[in-house]
Amino acid sequence: MSDLSGKTAQQELTAAARSPADLLTAIDRFREATVLVVGDFILDRFVRGVIERISPEAPIPVLHGRDETLTLGGAGNVISNIVSLGGTAVPIAAIGNDAAGRTILAALENQGVDVSGILTDPSRMTSSKSRFSALNQQVLRFDEEEIRPLSGDHRQAIIERFRKHLSRADIVVLSDYGKGMLLDGVAAELIGLCTEAGKRVIVDPKGHDYSRYAGATVVSPNRKELGEAVGRPVADDEQVVRAARQLIDAHGFEFVLATRSEKGMSVIGKEDARHIPTQAREVFDVSGAGDTVVASFALSLAAGLDRQAAAAIANAAAGVVVGKRGTARVSSEELMAALFRSDATSHSERSVVDLDTAEQIATAWRREGLSVAFTNGCFDILHTGHVSLIQQARATADRLILGLNSDASVRRLKGESRPVNTARDRAFILSALAAVDLVVVFDEDTPLTLIERLRPDVLVKGADYTVETVVGADIVRAYGGRVVLARLVDGKSTTGLIGKISSSNGSN
Repeated sequence: MSDLSGKTAQQELTAAARSPADLLTAIDRFREATVLVVGDFILDRFVRGVIERISPEAPIPVLHGRDETLTLGGAGNVISNIVSLGGTAVPIAAIGNDAAGRTILAALENQGVDVSGILTDPSRMTSSKSRFSALNQQVLRFDEEEIRPLSGDHRQAIIERFRKHLSRADIVVLSDYGKGMLLDGVAAELIGLCTEAGKRVIVDPKGHDYSRYAGATVVSPNRKELGEAVGRPVADDEQVVRAARQLIDAHGFEFVLATRSEKGMSVIGKEDARHIPTQAREVFDVSGAGDTVVASFALSLAAGLDRQAAAAIANAAAGVVVGKRGTARVSSEELMAALFRSDATSHSERSVVDLDTAEQIATAWRREGLSVAFTNGCFDILHTGHVSLIQQARATADRLILGLNSDASVRRLKGESRPVNTARDRAFILSALAAVDLVVVFDEDTPLTLIERLRPDVLVKGADYTVETVVGADIVRAYGGRVVLARLVDGKSTTGLIGKISSSNGSN
């Protein structure tokens, strides 16, 4: 397989999964997946406030705290993202019997997580990181931690808990934050148990020595970590591929998933490499984005997707989470919305979906707070009047779904000589327009069923209708939606174009 670095994110998804329904089905199967997560748990504390003066005690700013948030970090953030995406996460870890440890346990239990795999060690300090910010700018980070390998008894207890839960896992994640859980050969022992049981292992690595992860299915370093692991800088696609294959050859990994910040991510095997560009979004905070990638990637593999499609989904999930502040997580609804986010550079035939799929996507958009518009028509020979209607419809909402009459429907409405272009051709052309997010073909004479199920916030038709004669207007207005009549472009119609073409042919 050749490198595909020139393709867009949505084209990568098209290559990796044949239809939008495949992706939605996979995300729905997250609910059936169980991920065993072993690693370092961290309590993340975010303190926000304002700075209005300098301390009289020393030349330092005084932060007046206004609010505080406690969230799960490290392996805990992987767990939170798995649960938020609908999967089942089983944590295996050792934490301290301290305030941070008790907070972590309570947070996991509040998410419905089985904590029987977590060992409480009174002699151990639970890692915590406190971040202090003013005006959305971090001014100080205060870490409390003790880097210490597991003691003999506690190590054996962790291994036994891992063995106990391994049979129920569809996939295993080792989340190494270098705090001690996976030191001194623990990672290698766990990978060996997974190999014996036929379980795939994803490692989020730490440090320079990847030999400790030998035999894992995949490691997921960021670009900086990848360079440190091979002892040289990596920047462009070719350098990333060479570095990843060096690790594959040295340590027996099946492939490497490299995250590359603004350049997206790369999935590299011995014989293939795919580079997936990032989805353009405003970035507020990259804290925990790697955990989101690991969680969504693990669930995607467990749900049956191949590694390219799984990476594309993980890339979309990362795009959502960097748009949030602090250590954040992504929901399945946000992920579905992100996968079908409008992007003028990457429209393709995958935007043509059936009604069931469109209904799921529209629901996901609304849960993300996006408004949805709907318009419909035959759109037989696309002309400026059609484009004007579509652009006006898109201007009324964040997303636009277009209902397209099937060939049989057009024949009943327009006569046996129509349509000139098949529904497949018409749908493909319409899906290429930047203003169109989804196209749904329907067989009925009217789009009433589509309107009832999609429940658009805005229903748009041409001004040659009145509100009273627009099909579905009463339904939309009944639940608080709007009906908009778009202005027409004079003298533009498919019937008129066909007449001109026939007249021109007759005069030749």
